[in-house]
Amino acid sequence: MPSVCRRCVYPLLQYEGQALDRATDHKESSSGDCNKFYKTYSPNCLTGGILVLWCKHSICLGFHSMPIAEGCNDVFSAIYTHFVVAPKIIIYDFACQLAPYCLIREAQYFQHTCFLIDELHAQGHTQCGQACFASNWMRYDSEVWAANTSAAECGNKGMKRIRKSVSFMVFEHVVIFTKVFLDVWNRTKINRISAVN
Repeated sequence: MPSVCRRCVYPLLQYEGQALDRATDHKESSSGDCNKFYKTYSPNCLTGGILVLWCKHSICLGFHSMPIAEGCNDVFSAIYTHFVVAPKIIIYDFACQLAPYCLIREAQYFQHTCFLIDELHAQGHTQCGQACFASNWMRYDSEVWAANTSAAECGNKGMKRIRKSVSFMVFEHVVIFTKVFLDVWNRTKINRISAVN
């Protein structure tokens, strides 16, 4: 997807402008109770990767390569700079941290967005509010009920097919190879959906 705007800088925020990584995101969102990520993984062992935005049908909407570990800034920047209107529902494994991160920066843009933790990752969020869980929203919202909350996990599992190959490539080749892989992935998914309909 083409970029529709540039990411703004928010000079009044304490950690804005510092290295934007998972550790910085955690410091900034430490007002919440969720620290699931840090209980499970050591911040010192994190490396970069490829962030992919998936729709509810496991079709890739876009991707970018990250030099360091994924953080809220990566998801915020990808959505804010590539969507004219914010998605109505964002399902993310750390939505409890992503929601305040996004709303502090662009409250008007994200005012109608619902941030939900997918069913798979909700089990580890023992200290997070029940309003963050997609499973709770499914009871009252037919759109969430009909959505595949694990679509991103299915897509990310598919990305493992190219993980070893891209680890030996220079950055430019990683981008080209990933784009070709995801183009083929998307075409296959679209053909399957078309065959069913």
